[in-house]
This record gives sequence, C-alpha cells and structure tokens, in this order.
Amino acid sequence: MFNRIVRGLEMGITLLILALLVNYGNPSLSDPIEKVRAYTRQIEFNYVTWMANAAMLKLRSASIGVPYTLNHSAQKQVVTEYFRVTRTILEKEYQLEQIYADAAILDKESASASVREELALQQARQSELAPFAEAVLQDQVSQILAELGLTAFGQPLPNVLYHSTALPMALIVSPRDRIEQTANISINMDIPVDEQAALESRVDKGLNSSSLVVHIGGVGVYPTMVMRSTDMRWMLSTVAHEWIHNYLTLRPLGILYSNTPELRTMNETTASIAGNEIGELVIERFYPELKSASRPRPGLISVPFERAQPAALSQTTFDFRGQMRETRVNVDALLAEGKIEEAEAYMEERRLMFLSNGYLFRKINQAYFAFFGAYADSPGGAAGEDPVGPAVRALREQSDSLADFVNTISWMTSFEQLQKTVNQ
Repeated sequence: MFNRIVRGLEMGITLLILALLVNYGNPSLSDPIEKVRAYTRQIEFNYVTWMANAAMLKLRSASIGVPYTLNHSAQKQVVTEYFRVTRTILEKEYQLEQIYADAAILDKESASASVREELALQQARQSELAPFAEAVLQDQVSQILAELGLTAFGQPLPNVLYHSTALPMALIVSPRDRIEQTANISINMDIPVDEQAALESRVDKGLNSSSLVVHIGGVGVYPTMVMRSTDMRWMLSTVAHEWIHNYLTLRPLGILYSNTPELRTMNETTASIAGNEIGELVIERFYPELKSASRPRPGLISVPFERAQPAALSQTTFDFRGQMRETRVNVDALLAEGKIEEAEAYMEERRLMFLSNGYLFRKINQAYFAFFGAYADSPGGAAGEDPVGPAVRALREQSDSLADFVNTISWMTSFEQLQKTVNQ
C-alpha cells in the first residue's frame, strides 16, 4: 500500500511538472520568435502529443512496479539486452538506407524484404524492453542523485523520467551581425537535407538572418526526450543532463533560460557538467566493467554529431576543439568590425578545412556558433573566448560538492551574479 501511495505521488508530481512545462513553452503572439515561426508552423514538432504518450508509458511502467520487481542481475540483463537490440535496429536501418541509395538495385522492395522483416522484429522487441530498461536506468540515476543530495525528502524532484526516441531537429536562428540565438524551433525529424537547406534559405532571405537546422541529443521536456544510442555512458550522461534542466526549470536559472545568451550558456554548461559527473557515477556503481571503456570526446556529450569520419582522418593529430575555438575567436573579431561578408567567407573556408580533416559540416555560420557555443563545459571549442563557460567551470571547482554547485547556480539570475560569486 505504501509503495502504491508513493508511486501515486510521483506520478501526480509528474503530471504537474508536465502541465507547467507545456504552459511555459507557449510563446505569446507578440514574441519576436513568431516571425521565424511563419516559416515553420507546418513542420513543427508536436511536443504536447509526444509528452502525453510518454507520460502514459511511464504510468503503465509504474503500475507494475518496474524496476522494483527485478533483482540487480535481472536489471543489468534487461539493460544489456536493450542496448544490443538498439544496436541491431540501427544497423538494419543503415542497411535499408544503403539499399535505397544504391541505383544499381532496381527492385528495392524485394531486396530489402528480409532486412525490413528483421527490423520489424527487433523494433517489437525493443518496444517490449524499453519500459523496463528505461525504468532501471531512471532508478539508478535517482539513487546517485539521492547520494549526491540532489533530492527533496530522498526523492528527486522532479522524478527522473525519460523516454528514448527519435528526436526532432532544431532550427537555430542568429542575426548575421553577431552571434546570438534568437530562435530555437523544433521541427519534424523526417525532413530531408535538401528541404532543411531550402528552409534555411527562406528564413535567411526573409529575415536577413543566419540559420541552421541541427540535430540534438536530448530535450528537457517532461518526460525528457533522449536520442537512441548504443553508448551507455553517453545515454546516462544525457539522461542526467536533461534531468538537470528539469531541476533548473523549477528555479530562477531555468525559468530565465531564454532571457539572455549568458543565462542560456549558464544553463547548458551547468547541465553538461552535472550530467557528465552523474553519468560517470552511475557507471562506477552499476556498470564498473564499462569504466575502462573509451570515453566520448569531451564537450560532445549533449550534441554528439561532430565526429570525424575515420577514413578521412589525416595521419597527424587534429585539435578539433582548438581549431574550432580559433574559428570562433576570428569570427567574433570580424563581426565586431562590421565585416559580415568577410566573416561568412572565412567560416566557409574553415568548414572546408575541417572537412579535409574528416569533420563533415554542412554549414558553419553564426547560427552554428550561437547553438553549439552554449555547451561550454570544456575549454575551447565553439564558445571561443566567451567568459561564461569558464566562470561556470570555476564555480564548480570552488564548490564543495556537485549539489552545492548546482544549488548555488540554480538561484542565480544573471551572469554578473555568477562573476561576483566566483571572484569573492
């Protein structure tokens, strides 16, 4: 009976947070972002429907007591099998893409029949495993949060709830004369590359802006959305990263997320730092055999899409973060001098340089830096010389614990307040 009451309270809190987030996410018609939405309304992702469906999945999972009905060995087996099935699905999807991209294959339906049949079987298996695997990982992250002191009465608030799914893409918009994110609009995930480029062109021409459609690794709605992945370390870090966003949403730093570029960077950098630390602690506690495995490239936890293509890598070591930092610094300098066209030409030159070293970018522009520059948990990279990231990292170094760091910064309302705290 007590467990049922606790689960009922948990889900009540879940639905309350869901309602708050939905209400918070509705912009007023006078918001400048509506100028951009004139180009995206027909292709925007429906978060309300997604969150309602995800909440129902979590309610069903809670009703059968997952993960409390499984012992530690069974929990680990479920998680391992879930990642194995996910790997198979991604492999089969890639095989399908190869078949349909091969001009020499005329009867693509027949050629892909066995692959589609196996894919359907694996997707059905994944649907069976997902509620159990996600509940186990949620509980493991929750246990670490409790040990860190990031709970209320021993319970994370909000509860750790996520669902792994195909994610929408984001249309990022920045002015051309400076690097600043003025719009971030989620659009459907099935828009092909040529239509993405056409959308960017329409927005840029109509608003004299710099725009870019980007892939994302997670979204801090509730339950949170996390990209499908076979990398458990990345998955755990991202689950924790998005939970931190939910945690901050109930405090000034999260409420003011979009007020200034500095506050956005404070939010994202805090979530990245905390997510990485929490994810590593879950690995140490529950999956110690993975601790010696290679780690993701620093700074690419939240948006893991800038990975070099192995066949194109040069023999010499290429300092991606250092080169990207240099690019950002030089672009900032050119824009500060009003040399917009020169800055854009320079970014295209640098894109080709990255390409020659195995890093495939469709575009590097103001919108690229406006989005990726906010993830400043590691030195260098797209943030350039932006002082916000270093200040957040300095606060973490000065804090007695991760909970102390998160709770201190969560009540801040400006970058100036962060600077004053760090310099005390």
